Amino acid sequence: MAVNSAVLERLLPVPKLDLLSDVPLAQYTRFGIGGPAAWLCDVADAFAFHQTLRVVRSLGLPSLVIGGGTNLIVSDRGFDGIVLRYIGAEIREDGDSLHVGSGAVLQDVVDRSVALGMKGLETMTGIPGWLGGAVYGNAGAYGHSIQEIVESVRATDGETLRTFRNHECQFRYRESIFKQQKQWVILSASLRFQPGDPAALQTASNEIRTIRDAKYPPTMKCAGSIFKNVFFANLPVAVQAEIPEKLVREGKVPSAWFLEQTGVKGMRRGDIQVASYHANLIYNDGAGTAADLVAVIQQLKQRVRERFGFDLEEEVQYVGFENVKTPA
Repeated sequence: MAVNSAVLERLLPVPKLDLLSDVPLAQYTRFGIGGPAAWLCDVADAFAFHQTLRVVRSLGLPSLVIGGGTNLIVSDRGFDGIVLRYIGAEIREDGDSLHVGSGAVLQDVVDRSVALGMKGLETMTGIPGWLGGAVYGNAGAYGHSIQEIVESVRATDGETLRTFRNHECQFRYRESIFKQQKQWVILSASLRFQPGDPAALQTASNEIRTIRDAKYPPTMKCAGSIFKNVFFANLPVAVQAEIPEKLVREGKVPSAWFLEQTGVKGMRRGDIQVASYHANLIYNDGAGTAADLVAVIQQLKQRVRERFGFDLEEEVQYVGFENVKTPA
């Protein structure tokens, strides 16, 4: 994609903006996979990002907003447009709240809250990515989701700066209004906590980190779980009858169980591997390609569909594919 001089003249004066061309997106995704973006634009100031988004959208340029790239599968061809990232990462304490830029690393927010004796985020220790992505996908673990502590979210669509209260975010399991209406880009969130003992919170955080690192080693090139867990009530009656009662937690069944029944553990295509110990974990074992990764995901979905009669839904989002449906 050619960005002409007129576009550059409008973008480059925006403060705290870095614009690079022909940038491999593999280095910005946790899978370590993905072709180049025609342009990558990092903006560190919230209002400057608002201005940048307005310019890009008003000119009708192909554009994409990403965060930490944890749940992205970028095609081997890359993205022929402008990739925007808001990298503002300020974490500011205010009584029992933290006001956090969406570009803050989620683990940094967890660590700050634990050190301050703020209870509510410690179960999310070890989850990779940025704060904005966690709010976007209503991230969670161990029976808790970030929606429980979100007080408000500041977002922009390039024309309007708006504050969403918690109920306006329309949080559901791994869902939010920002995932449904992608014109809104999260700039920051205000998180309200309950008081807690820093030592106890740190112990809980350390224990969870040990478990998570054993399952998803920090160096592993993966997105964590590929598929969302499945609501028991939405399953066909015949399938419900097959599921061991102890597996149903908070009304959901682990997707890994369905996958295990189809024998996918250890499946491999090129350098894309399904973990031998966890059927809902796919990782890049070297120089894997997006084509192979998507093929493995589709094969896993097909096996579950043929065996149980329903489709698993991905947590990952697809970028740059023509024939792969991006989950809502």
